[in-house]
Amino acid sequence: MSGKAIGTTALDRLRDRLDRTSHVCSSCGYVHSDPSWKAVTTGSQVQYRRTCDSCGAVAQRTYQL
Repeated sequence: MSGKAIGTTALDRLRDRLDRTSHVCSSCGYVHSDPSWKAVTTGSQVQYRRTCDSCGAVAQRTYQL
């Protein structure tokens, strides 16, 4: 695999890039087996969230549109 982001939109490519970033929880050190981020949008911003399976900490990244 070339490591190049695959997706039909810029937001798909951004989520793919986030999925390839660190899979370690910054709160407890748990290594995520499924690093999938979930997206929520308000229309003016997109917020990607991932909840730690071990401690429940929420990691998030917010992008203004």
